[in-house]
Amino acid sequence: MNRGRWIGYLVAPITIGGALGALVGFLFRTFNDAGHGNDSEAPLVGGCIGATAGVLLPVVYSLLLKQPERTAGNAASRRTLYFLLIATAISVNTGRVFLVRSRDTYTPMLSANDRSRWCTIRALVDHGTYAIDAFVNERHPQKTNRRPWHTIDMVQHRGEDGRQHLYSSKPPLLPTLLAGPYWCLQTLTRATVAQHPFLVIRSLLIVFFVAPLILYFLLLAVMIEHYGTTHWGRVLVMACATWGTFLTTFSVTLNNHLPAAISVLIALVVILPVWRSNACPTWRFAVAGLFAAFAAANELPALSFLALFGAGLFLRARWQTCCAFLPAASLVAAGFFGTNYLAHGTWRPPYAHRGDGPVLTTLTEAFGNDPWGADLLPTARHRLAAVGRKISDGAQLLSTRQPRRRELYDPQSEQRFALVATAGGDIQIREWDHWYDYPDSYWQSSKRSLIDRGEPSHVIYALHVLIGHHGLISLTPIWLLACYGAWLWSGREQTTARRWFAALTITLTLVCLAFYVGRPLQDRNYGGVACGFRWMFWFTPLWLICLLPAADVMSRAAWRRWMTYLLLLVSIGSAGYGFFNPWQHPWLYALFWNGG
Repeated sequence: MNRGRWIGYLVAPITIGGALGALVGFLFRTFNDAGHGNDSEAPLVGGCIGATAGVLLPVVYSLLLKQPERTAGNAASRRTLYFLLIATAISVNTGRVFLVRSRDTYTPMLSANDRSRWCTIRALVDHGTYAIDAFVNERHPQKTNRRPWHTIDMVQHRGEDGRQHLYSSKPPLLPTLLAGPYWCLQTLTRATVAQHPFLVIRSLLIVFFVAPLILYFLLLAVMIEHYGTTHWGRVLVMACATWGTFLTTFSVTLNNHLPAAISVLIALVVILPVWRSNACPTWRFAVAGLFAAFAAANELPALSFLALFGAGLFLRARWQTCCAFLPAASLVAAGFFGTNYLAHGTWRPPYAHRGDGPVLTTLTEAFGNDPWGADLLPTARHRLAAVGRKISDGAQLLSTRQPRRRELYDPQSEQRFALVATAGGDIQIREWDHWYDYPDSYWQSSKRSLIDRGEPSHVIYALHVLIGHHGLISLTPIWLLACYGAWLWSGREQTTARRWFAALTITLTLVCLAFYVGRPLQDRNYGGVACGFRWMFWFTPLWLICLLPAADVMSRAAWRRWMTYLLLLVSIGSAGYGFFNPWQHPWLYALFWNGG
């Protein structure tokens, strides 16, 4: 194809894409003007995004659809397409950072989830504490019914000053790490996240969430080139990576899923050569340990990845695993538990504080037919004083949702205790350890949305997680081919590295699926309001690599290729559904279950 035709093929889709993008941006601005505010930059950003996406159309047609056999093995054209796929994905997601904003338009924080983490960052830098109650309920100066910093993802417990405070329920390691760059930005520009939320939040998102995608895509390209065997299959996997998964969808909001997925890929890239060579530099084990542990620090179920990953390395190279992998992983563990202790005064994360604490003392006295009568308080006060926990005369006995349980609250010292009546008639006085149970708590009220109440049936929950409204397969059907690819790499004729990788991916997938399906009712909520089953997004690099052998097989016949295009198209549509806000229900949920 001559240069003139190439220019013609590029100008038309760029122009059309820019016009359509500007139209979408105009409609978006009009919608916001009608109800939420003014987005004057929306048409411009939309036009840029549409024009950038238009670049892909002629290239995909020429290199992938029109003549796949002719371009087979053409490394130069493949690198060109990699570059265009990565460049357009990064450009579009950078534009999205400047476009997305909350419904009230006061901040670019999109949900209670990311607000919870931003609250910790603000509290650390602006207030020098992890407690967020100083501003979490502050009202907008003009519209007092709005609370721009309010979040439901918080817990309450006593702080170092002995008073009850609110804290983010999210692990504090990631917000603590991001507090450093925010402090630098504030020092240089005098901009605070409270007064300049768009400048601060968008700057940090571009640097620490969009920009790392470049490294992620480049590392994937290395893996694709090494483990792929056909031109068509390699390009398909890169197209899926850049446009067909939820990782890019979530690049415009502060979250733990994207750092975890990137960490998993880095750990894999640096350590897979161990299975191809008997001699491997020790630094690879250290880097793998650092990032495998960081993945687990961001996604607690990724502890299974860290454990299996480390066990496999130990069997392969014991000395290097013990001397490099484990110490590096220990550094992250120290950071995880250290920041948790600084924030909450305990080594256990907030998720582990959902019940009554240890027994302080037991009341064996007979209280008649009414164990919660007037005689209980003086007795409880005396027995608590005997174990060194003095409460004032103004302590109150409060009812709870459970008939055999009461809360003993002292407003003077702000101490809370759980009183539990046993089957034998005694009353146990326990430490209060239910951090999610506090006045106006979303998690203890009837205000919880339908999805947050949990799915009663384990079977139905499993079906929806796999093929239902939050289905891994129904929303991203390209993962069907990843399953096929993992099976192909499990064969005995495959290399040790490929069989090890397939075994690791299959085992981790099954273990984590069983873990999530087996959770108690309150945790069977599909990850809350999100455009996919976000708790397994960190598997994305594993599944993309497993997609390679299946893509190579699908390239051998035209009908297979077109079937793959269909699977990829649905996957791209699902990922694109959360373009303006990834914190919304999946399109299947909104379409067939009315958004709950």
